Amino acid sequence: MTDNLDPAGGRWPALSELRGLLARRRVSSVDLVLGCLRRIAEIDGAIHAVLAADPTAMIQARECDRRLAAGSARPLEGVPVLVNDNVDTAGVATTAGSRLLAGCPPRTDADVVVRLRAAGAIILGKTNLSEWGNFRGSSGCDGWSAVGGQTRNPYLLDRSPWGSSSGSAAAVAAGIAPLAIGVETDGSVVCPAAACGVVGLKPALGLLPNRGIVPVSSVLDTPGLIAGTVADVAYALAALTVTSDFDPGIVGRRIGLWAGMRPTDNALERMERVADTLTDAGAKVVPVEIPVDLDRFDDGRFAVLAEFAPSLNAYLRTRSSVPADLAAVLAANRADPRELALFGQDLMAAAAAVTSRERVLAVARRDRARAWASQVLDDVLGLGLDCVVAPTGPPAWPIDHEMGDPFVRTTATIPALAGRPNVSVPVGLDGELPVGVSVFGPVDTAAVLRIAAGVAGCWERSSPRFLSGLLTS
Repeated sequence: MTDNLDPAGGRWPALSELRGLLARRRVSSVDLVLGCLRRIAEIDGAIHAVLAADPTAMIQARECDRRLAAGSARPLEGVPVLVNDNVDTAGVATTAGSRLLAGCPPRTDADVVVRLRAAGAIILGKTNLSEWGNFRGSSGCDGWSAVGGQTRNPYLLDRSPWGSSSGSAAAVAAGIAPLAIGVETDGSVVCPAAACGVVGLKPALGLLPNRGIVPVSSVLDTPGLIAGTVADVAYALAALTVTSDFDPGIVGRRIGLWAGMRPTDNALERMERVADTLTDAGAKVVPVEIPVDLDRFDDGRFAVLAEFAPSLNAYLRTRSSVPADLAAVLAANRADPRELALFGQDLMAAAAAVTSRERVLAVARRDRARAWASQVLDDVLGLGLDCVVAPTGPPAWPIDHEMGDPFVRTTATIPALAGRPNVSVPVGLDGELPVGVSVFGPVDTAAVLRIAAGVAGCWERSSPRFLSGLLTS
């Protein structure tokens, strides 16, 4: 399957503009939801980004239109949003891609969904993901789940969308919705955003709540935002939190340019072009080397392994008609021919084998990894830099269900271990495939977004295309 998917249509306006159109009754929430559902019907059979539309979406839209007619000032009133299917939505199946969770839906919304609804957003539906947040087996394919099948990259359908928030990134890239919620532990928002040519924000830990998310690590998991532009991500974040004013720009900024871990010749050449573009835009670019301590990476990985079973068991206790704990999940997977049809569950098995003593020791290993990553970033910023810009990852690789995905170390791991924000922005194409760079370093999410907007503004890129003929000026 090698066809390009180049969906015809218009463009989503900026979220702030879309909200203005809704307020002025130039377009209705019902129109938007109908357009989204039409878009899903037209193209999602090719990319498999959306697991299910929310059956109440039209009811939500009519309620939004009534509030808009009454003068609602809520920032996301009437805006359709897709939600990763490991984020609880009351009354709508939340599966984490596993058939084991596909029965009885959650009784309550995840906290981030509560915030979305309070801001006026319409929950349009649930997106596919790498099953169990990419924490079942080590030899799988990003974007595959037993419930949703294989999500595909909208730019080249035989290429990976990366993961684990694969469907959220692919859906925004294909213009199905202007905004989606993903979940990141280590790279699971920024990497699929880069692969699909959109913007992905992993905020600082704690800025968005993670209660009601099917966990990998209750310590590191955070909801993230995926949209077409940094401005849209910043607008949505402001709607869900209290953040400082958004004032983008890079003139006069001192930016550390890191080529990443073991960069290829292509990657080095690409980052040289990035440096030239940022310099031309008025930034001072300083090449930096960030030390990579594989022992600290191992500490972080083991901590996640140790945190998985307690995190998952606590979550499963909030659901009915699902396996009681990780041991029951492992057994149910073995009894289901579809679940283990393509790859195994060695990561889950390793997590189940962690002893109580190892779990205690993992706390110190987590603290060591976090302290190291924070110090590394502080040391780099201590050179008088405002941020670090680094390649998010390589262009998307071919989907191969027999061989699985290649092992790729990404620059996302250091800010993830440190609990700091990370924003991936698209910086053009490598052949036919998008590539992105990550902006990270500071503790403050708003500060990172401001610089990321300046970085993104240096490149002309296509916005997600959608709604031809629906929106009028």
